[in-house]
Amino acid sequence: MFQRIKNRTILAALLFCAPFYLACTEPNPPFGIEGFEKNKTPLEGSSKSGTTEIDSIQTSDSITEGTTKLISGFDEENVLHTYIWGDESGELYSGKLYLDFPSDSFLTKFELGDIVTVAINGYDTLEMPVAEASGDVPIAWFVLSATNGSDKLHLTMHNGYLSEVLGINDVKTPIEVTVSMKEKGGFKFGLEMLNVQYMDYYTENYPNLSVEEFANFREVRTTGMGKNKLYRSSSPIDNCLGRNLKADSLAKEAKVATFINLADSENSAKSFKDFDSSYYASQNAIFLALPVEFFSKPFEQGLAQGFRYMIEHEGPYLVHCTYGMDRTGFTIAILEALMGATTEEIQADYAKTFSNYYNVVESKQIALNEQQVDFFKAVVLRNLKAVYHAEGVNIPDTDNIDWATATEKYLETFGLTTEEISALKEKLK
Repeated sequence: MFQRIKNRTILAALLFCAPFYLACTEPNPPFGIEGFEKNKTPLEGSSKSGTTEIDSIQTSDSITEGTTKLISGFDEENVLHTYIWGDESGELYSGKLYLDFPSDSFLTKFELGDIVTVAINGYDTLEMPVAEASGDVPIAWFVLSATNGSDKLHLTMHNGYLSEVLGINDVKTPIEVTVSMKEKGGFKFGLEMLNVQYMDYYTENYPNLSVEEFANFREVRTTGMGKNKLYRSSSPIDNCLGRNLKADSLAKEAKVATFINLADSENSAKSFKDFDSSYYASQNAIFLALPVEFFSKPFEQGLAQGFRYMIEHEGPYLVHCTYGMDRTGFTIAILEALMGATTEEIQADYAKTFSNYYNVVESKQIALNEQQVDFFKAVVLRNLKAVYHAEGVNIPDTDNIDWATATEKYLETFGLTTEEISALKEKLK
């Protein structure tokens, strides 16, 4: 008997749906912490990696590259100086960025749940939490992974390759890295929030939600968005969540004319039970099968394809993935930003999805409290800033962000023309 799902990893999502329809694909929801800052300046007191020994190291492990001794360890201010290494040919190990320092030694100065600043010499300076595994942080989030007993730390991310985000193709010469404390215990609450990620299949276990909320179905009405132009929901065709018939019926009631399916290929979509008899099957639809990797070229190329499909077809439009949470949440945020939404509007709409799904305890949903909702609101702001930054579009830390201009620049980075962007905005007015 199915009861509930803890939505922590891709595997967990698959196990959740497998007993019923073997169809669920949406992975972890994201969480957010701000901080993604460009840094091209060499570290103070050091020169190019592989040529100079670092001074003032108290606790260190050392290795030798050729005739040069490289030292990894803490300095007097408890800043870790270390290196990223590849294999003998310079290839990265499994696409991850391994640091030449043991986890147990690192955890004598830092703890799980701390937020650290990681300066990667010649590439970027990033803020990220310390955690055991990538699944302990939000989708698209970077993490310094420290696992007890491991002889190395590693820098990674939840869904994707940090090496690709940073443009590190190989490590033929070790890359200097410094790790310093940003906020002691700053992600402790984030680790605790993993405990609210329970959701359920049955309507009766959500006694305080409307039909629309249970289906995660709603019209997008942020600033600049026209009435009856854009909707979002959980999948109207994938029956793994028990919400598809409700979402399909609500889409029909709203007279949705064009569906943007971020999750499925056309073949997989049409293989769902009762697809042929759905309202969905009678309307325009594009099937993008996007990876849940917001920094990746396939994701950006898929977005461009989906937005062009919207330009070529009439609304109302409905954007969905499986849950209508991760891929949908990020895509809708982009469209809201393009149309001039405020930061607060984008955050509120994004967080609503988590209030609709999460915190089912003993077969009954308990409403998220204000602190928990605020935590989810922080997700989308961080993700937009980080993804835009990776494409060279930097968002200032101000209250009144010009999201429309920044988003137009972001869309141009993966191929949308000025004319196409204007046409998309006209469709959504």
